[in-house]
Amino acid sequence: MHLQTLLHLSLLGTALLATAHPGHHDEHEALQLRSFKRSLAARLQKCAPSLEASGVRARAEARRRAQVEQHRRQVRVRDTASALNASHEATRPISPFSPASYVFNDDKNICLLGPSPEGETGPYWLPGETIRSRIREDQPGIPVVIEQQYIDAATCQPIPRLWTEIWGCNATGVYSGLVAEGNGNAADLANRQRSFLRGVQQTDREGVVTFETLFPGHYASRATHYHNIVHVNATLLPNNTLAGGAVPHIGQIFWDQKLIEAVEATYPYNTNAIPITPNAEDRVIGVETQGSGADPFLQFAYLGDKIEDGLFAWITVAVDLSAVHYPYFTNVWTAEGGQAVQGTSDGDPRAIDGGLPSTTSAA
Repeated sequence: MHLQTLLHLSLLGTALLATAHPGHHDEHEALQLRSFKRSLAARLQKCAPSLEASGVRARAEARRRAQVEQHRRQVRVRDTASALNASHEATRPISPFSPASYVFNDDKNICLLGPSPEGETGPYWLPGETIRSRIREDQPGIPVVIEQQYIDAATCQPIPRLWTEIWGCNATGVYSGLVAEGNGNAADLANRQRSFLRGVQQTDREGVVTFETLFPGHYASRATHYHNIVHVNATLLPNNTLAGGAVPHIGQIFWDQKLIEAVEATYPYNTNAIPITPNAEDRVIGVETQGSGADPFLQFAYLGDKIEDGLFAWITVAVDLSAVHYPYFTNVWTAEGGQAVQGTSDGDPRAIDGGLPSTTSAA
């Protein structure tokens, strides 16, 4: 099994709000963010012994090993013929008997989320997304299972009942639920009815959510990434969507460049003719990491002998729950699919309760 340790100290700052898609960047805000992250990093140093003593880390290691083994069994079921004809000689240093602490220990893998200068989150968030963990639907590409564990930065304890959502583009760089220039074929109106690679989950008592998604493709001017929003005090509606509450964080998570290159060599990623923006040239990563010590990348392990078998990825996130942000959106998810909304430039999610069309699933 391949194993790449990609994340040492990861600070997923909400400055990503300001630069989620092409737009204005304020250097003063960037300086504020770096200063905040340095101070929060110092505060979070005390969390390591607390997480160890409370057993949070040990339980995370065991949970991640179980996840990998579960999804590996599914890979073996999918590819029995190949397994029967393949050599099973152990040629890699990680085996099924490797201690979980060796494979999954995230002693330095703590991401810091918290207050930072506000900004735009980009046009591709859709309020009203469905509560679900399996978000691949029928999209082709490299399957990925992502585990995120959320830790309270103030108490160093897991955060239960925290709503977190994730969204990303498909293998050819298209986001579902909306039609826009720069989002695939702008004439494909049927994309409004598609919901792939979007979902919301609530953390369990260990502060954990898991999503079954895909490795995202790429589009112009951005490196490969996922988006995240965290909600507190939101209400679960009968139609399995959220309403109300507050948003303490919006951000992005990234993959290692060498892994991206390996994925982009496979189908259907390799059908995308748009030039790839490498991590080193992505302005969001630049703002996130410059002078802050940030390294906002997922750790991962291969689920099989080849990349097409899929990946398991994980990240631990320390959240400052005192932060409040108002994410920008131009479309919402409704009973009829994605629908454009006017007058949302302030990005106040509280407008969802009274300002969306009557057809919205969050109304």
